[in-house]
Amino acid sequence: MTDILLIALYAFFGAAATGLAGAGVLRLVRRRSLTASLAVVAAVAVVAMLAGTLAVAWAMFLSPHDLSVVTTVVAMAAVVSLATALLLGRWVVARSRALARAARSFGDDGDFAAPAGPATAELDQLSRELAATSARLAQSRERERALESSRRELVAWISHDLRTPLAGLRAMAEALEDGVAADPDRYLRQIRTEVERLNDMVGDLFELSRIQAGALALATSRVSVYDLVGDALAGADPLAREHGVRLVGDRVEPVPVEVDGKEMSRVLGNLLVNAIRRTPADGTVAVAAERSPDGVVLSVTDGCGGIPEEDLVRVFDTGWRGTHARTPPAGAGLGLAIVRGIVEAHQGHAGVRNIPGGCRFEVTLPVPEG
Repeated sequence: MTDILLIALYAFFGAAATGLAGAGVLRLVRRRSLTASLAVVAAVAVVAMLAGTLAVAWAMFLSPHDLSVVTTVVAMAAVVSLATALLLGRWVVARSRALARAARSFGDDGDFAAPAGPATAELDQLSRELAATSARLAQSRERERALESSRRELVAWISHDLRTPLAGLRAMAEALEDGVAADPDRYLRQIRTEVERLNDMVGDLFELSRIQAGALALATSRVSVYDLVGDALAGADPLAREHGVRLVGDRVEPVPVEVDGKEMSRVLGNLLVNAIRRTPADGTVAVAAERSPDGVVLSVTDGCGGIPEEDLVRVFDTGWRGTHARTPPAGAGLGLAIVRGIVEAHQGHAGVRNIPGGCRFEVTLPVPEG
């Protein structure tokens, strides 16, 4: 038993000395290529085995012939093992280099082409992660391009919408200043109307900027959608009378929701204004509120004649305004973008779909707990 313990100690100290030396070498080459690191690791493993075996052989006081045979056999095995390890290491390094070349095109078009052929589990996992990240990066760039295009369109539309009332205000102010206005009171009323329109536009821009910056602070409380709809219908009634449109509260269930009452009133107000302006005279705008498996659904149905299918996906985009299928818009295309932003801030969802004779805007809000 003592002999076995002594042999084990000789083998341990021989291999440990080689391992410590290899750790020092590996530390020196840690900034070099992966090939050098793999070569050191392979050499340490083989030389440690060789050192341990030779230490035991020498400690056993074998005959010169037997010691020579053992040394030759172990050395040959070490050479073959080291050569095999280096060849396999070169294969791993070649695979990593191919992966690095493929990563140079990372995120260019979202099509990350992983190197062909078998790979280690770690490199295969890395390839999948790079491919997934590349796809997400490409999608992010696509959203960024779409957002930038939307911003350019918004700037163009806002510039046009600001220029028109400002030109009118300037002309009316000059007429009043020169004393050539035939009806000064009418000019003053018109100036007030244009100023209110500009004020509403600036307010919408401020609200949209808060939403897009994630700075919209919600003061939520439990309210009944019946009260929300009633207040929204009362606020939109003057505009509906002006346009000759009937407002109807259809299937409004008194279900509770956890929302910011002020912001949600703005959502319903924007939807109603949008529906009234695009519904012809003698038409009907209906508001409904009911519970569904997905939550509480608030809907506004108008008689606009429908939205082209290709435009349905853009309805809630910033600055989007109707096409030939809808009546000329009076706003800057911000109302529905604000609707979507506020609803999503409430963890809800806003959508639109065509129905016979018009379209139906739906706002789905989560059911409050408890």
